[in-house]
Amino acid sequence: MSQPWNDRMLTAANVNSNTTFRKRTLGSGEEIVHDAIHRTQRAIFTQSIVPWKFYPRNADFEPPMGPSKRQIHSIVIVQNGTDAEGAGAAGPGAVDESYTLRITTDGRVEMTAATSVGVLRALETFTQLFFQHSQDQSDVYSNLIPVEIHDSPKFAHRGLNLDLARNWIPVPDVLRTIDALAWNKFNRLHLHMTDSQSWPLEIPALPELAAKGAYRKDLTYSPADLEQMQFYAHARGVEVIVEIDMPGHMGSIALSAPELIAAFDMQPDWRTYSAEPPSGQIKLNHPAAFTFLDTLLDDLLPRLAPHGAYFHTGGDEVNANAYLFDETVKSNATAVIKPLLQKFLDHVHATVRNHGLVPMVWEEMLLEWNLTLGSDVVVQTWRSSEAVLATVQKGHKALVGNYNYWVLVSLPASSASRGTTTD
Repeated sequence: MSQPWNDRMLTAANVNSNTTFRKRTLGSGEEIVHDAIHRTQRAIFTQSIVPWKFYPRNADFEPPMGPSKRQIHSIVIVQNGTDAEGAGAAGPGAVDESYTLRITTDGRVEMTAATSVGVLRALETFTQLFFQHSQDQSDVYSNLIPVEIHDSPKFAHRGLNLDLARNWIPVPDVLRTIDALAWNKFNRLHLHMTDSQSWPLEIPALPELAAKGAYRKDLTYSPADLEQMQFYAHARGVEVIVEIDMPGHMGSIALSAPELIAAFDMQPDWRTYSAEPPSGQIKLNHPAAFTFLDTLLDDLLPRLAPHGAYFHTGGDEVNANAYLFDETVKSNATAVIKPLLQKFLDHVHATVRNHGLVPMVWEEMLLEWNLTLGSDVVVQTWRSSEAVLATVQKGHKALVGNYNYWVLVSLPASSASRGTTTD
């Protein structure tokens, strides 16, 4: 039976002291919605804008001040479905994010959604209907009432890829990025956590990775930092997807375990061995490499699984020439490398699945190396729009993120380096 939940009072000129926030729910996720209601109140009354840029110069666009204003007096939130376990992390089946928002001329607001994430989306839209009055910062209003909105996402995955390895970004800035994703109803944050340039992610079982691989000793992400990002995103309906790019883009491992990396920092002709300097790929057939990967994944993945459904194993820009310097391969021939790469990927993806996560890869594993991927594997395309069609035709879900349109980097576009990109 639906029950009232968390009555809250709002105090502002257009939303008077009799206004109540109530949530009635048949499911879980109450803590998520509770926090979202507080954020909504704070955003409406302390972060609203005066929308003067939306109108012609000197336009009279604001309602008159005074006691005759119609006011919102009741806000009811109805969740008419039950959240799946782990509500907030939209897994392979995707969470129902749809909602309905109604505001009547007599001051009644009703938001209806099947899940707590849908409630979050409704609250976000509700927030964006209100503006600050230029004559009184405590006065907020909406000129869009009455309104009835039926909203649902067109795409199950709406994401941003943030590169934290090439460009170390402070945790507060990552959290601000998550806020921006939530405002725009994105639901995924893909963190490209490690690369040849640096290894900022602390792995307690392998402490020297970050201690020696980060740009500086203080430019790292601790387990607590990662957990903060996950919880912060979860509370806003955003799932964090961590990527450890492999077997390419792993040169920074050589700073702590040089025996595991082939063709590290080849100079001056680094272009022969990598897409960008420094070069370095993990050895494909070295027993110690598999031991290292097992230790790495057994430390990291249990910390990811409670907060999401996916783990990205990379796989882009693998350079065959690097394996001329791998004593377990000693060849750049596709016929030699492909079966070793298949063995490598099978091992990694089996470990990912054993930890209850779904593997993701960059498109090259499927389209360039023609490896056999599990039917569950999600393929992230980035080099062309044609790659999307080719991926789907091979029976896999595809993420769309053509770098020719969406990459924001400081390097020339010809480097094909992904910095911040939408999926």
